[in-house]
Amino acid sequence: MSGSSPSGVRRDIALAAWQAIYEQRAFWRNRARAFFAFLMPIMFLVIFASIFGNQTISTRSGLPYNDFFVPGILAYGVIATTFFNIAVSTAILRDKGVLKRMQGTPLPHWAYLAGRVASAAVTTLAMTVLVLVIARIGYNVHLRGATLAGFFVALVLGSACFTALGIGIVGFIRNADAAPAVLNFAILPLTFISGVWFTTDNQPSWLRHIAEVFPVHALADGLQYAFNPSTTGSGIRGSDALTLAIWLAVGVALMVRFMRQPLGED
Repeated sequence: MSGSSPSGVRRDIALAAWQAIYEQRAFWRNRARAFFAFLMPIMFLVIFASIFGNQTISTRSGLPYNDFFVPGILAYGVIATTFFNIAVSTAILRDKGVLKRMQGTPLPHWAYLAGRVASAAVTTLAMTVLVLVIARIGYNVHLRGATLAGFFVALVLGSACFTALGIGIVGFIRNADAAPAVLNFAILPLTFISGVWFTTDNQPSWLRHIAEVFPVHALADGLQYAFNPSTTGSGIRGSDALTLAIWLAVGVALMVRFMRQPLGED
């Protein structure tokens, strides 16, 4: 922190807030970035829920497909607004030398990081609210009050986990042009074996076990458990929360490693 006095702390917090505002403006002004990170999950929600909305899942006691899919696509949206969004933009800033030039500014590294994280949190919150509203009004899918705790635990842990991983993975991406390919390779196959789009009940057990190791499955399953009408209690699935917490720790370690590299570069 650049200043230990109360005035210095207030100044740094103000700088972090201004950084968050700047990040929000940059995000929405970049139409392609906003579409792929924010609007594409909404588009998938409307398409899949409209096509398969009348179907039920026999392997889950006749659970309506939309009760399963809405939290699944919400998980994908969280990953898009955190992991994809932050990783691609950070790689671009590194390649353009913005991270290098930051050392000559009054903005502390922690304030810059806090601003980026806060901006991603705002975008994720907006996407989450929009998904819940569309699901409730358009497809009669709603979250029960009894399982709100489970929903928030999965959402907060998942958002934090993929935000940290989104920053940390940039250290393994050689240049910004390669970022979309690397990120899609890392995430897209996992969405298909983790129950984001369809259930994994008929998958081979070895494939389910592989999926359960990664945070994509933990986030999707944690949200789906909270949305499931047959879930009792608080809606918190401990195994999913533990997996997300472990990957959050991994993400933080990778993030610290990346930020400690000279000027954020390789």
